[in-house]
Amino acid sequence: VAPTTPVCEVPSSAMTGTVVELSCKETEGSPPSEYQWYKNGVALLEKTGTGSARGANITYTMNKKSGTLLFNTVTKNDTGEYFCEASNGIGLSQKCSVKRMQV
Repeated sequence: VAPTTPVCEVPSSAMTGTVVELSCKETEGSPPSEYQWYKNGVALLEKTGTGSARGANITYTMNKKSGTLLFNTVTKNDTGEYFCEASNGIGLSQKCSVKRMQV
């Protein structure tokens, strides 16, 4: 079954240095969907356990299975427009509407 449009929860504002979690969920897809978050139209990278220099400035953890995007400590750099996309390989992937988070 193709996924339905996911429901995204993005806080409209957040305090610098706080923990912020964005969530994305859809329930119709079978097999269960995987979720990809985008910031300002660019796909966010899934953080891996390797301590590469390039990944050092990644301040979030994205879980493609649960649809959560967790910022351990948000900074002003995390301000932007976020949306997520659900896909399970069947039918078209579905995106939620873009929501702006101001830090």
